[in-house]
Amino acid sequence: MPLFSQYRAMWLFAMFDLPASDRESRREYTRFRKALLKQGFTMLQYSVYARHVPSEEADQAYRMRVQHSLPADGQVRLMSITDRQFAKMDVFLGKKRKEPEPVPMQRLLF
Repeated sequence: MPLFSQYRAMWLFAMFDLPASDRESRREYTRFRKALLKQGFTMLQYSVYARHVPSEEADQAYRMRVQHSLPADGQVRLMSITDRQFAKMDVFLGKKRKEPEPVPMQRLLF
C-alpha cells in the first residue's frame, strides 16, 4: 500500500526559457539549473525539470524555493499535477514506449 495517496502526492514541473547569449546570462542559466538539481528536481527534457512532492503544502514550499532562485531575465513556469496524472503520461524514445519516471522512495521519520 502506498504511503501517500496518488491524488494527494504531486509532481511539480519547472519549465523555462532563459537567455544564454553572453557569458553572464549563461552563468545565470547554470546557476538556476543547479539550484533546481540541488532542490531535488530531475531533468525530464532540456529546460523541463520535475520533482515529486508528497502534498500541496510541500508543493507550495518548493515553489517558494524556486522563486528565490529565479534569474533576472527569461521565462519560468511552474505547474503541478497529481501523481496519478503523472503516471498516465506517455513517454516515447523514438517509436518505443517508455514508462514515466518512478515515484521516489519516501522516507519515514519517527
